[in-house]
Amino acid sequence: MKAKPKLKLNWREKLADDKGLPKVERITEKMSQKWGTGTVVIPAPREVDEIMRKVPRGKIITINEIRKVLAQKHGATIGCPITTGIFAWIAANAAAEASREGRTKITPYWRTLKSGGEINEKYPGGAEAQKERLEKEGHKVIRRGKKYIVFDFANRLLKV
Repeated sequence: MKAKPKLKLNWREKLADDKGLPKVERITEKMSQKWGTGTVVIPAPREVDEIMRKVPRGKIITINEIRKVLAQKHGATIGCPITTGIFAWIAANAAAEASREGRTKITPYWRTLKSGGEINEKYPGGAEAQKERLEKEGHKVIRRGKKYIVFDFANRLLKV
């Protein structure tokens, strides 16, 4: 008897699959070398998307800021740096998928940056597409080496 082939989930299905998250756990000994002691919240994908959706035109947010919001919300010391980044990437791809289907009210993923105001080249369309979107919204984007940075990003951060 053959096993049924697994159906591949689309991006919005991946975003909706909470996998039993969020959960707060003790920071492991290995992780504590970089992040200190205490607790870490492993967020649900939709929580990351929800924060990204709240960033208005003209403002930006970084993954680290999202992690702070999640940690506060769950009473944890830190937000997980790995899953928060992965879930932001899933939210970005789910938004691009919805956009391709003609939806206009999507998560503005291009407003979510890496630390230091760096554009995330792994988001849909790559760094160039996000640079274009950010510039249309009034941001000045500069090139620093191979990376694109939102100029004066600290003053454009969403206050959370």
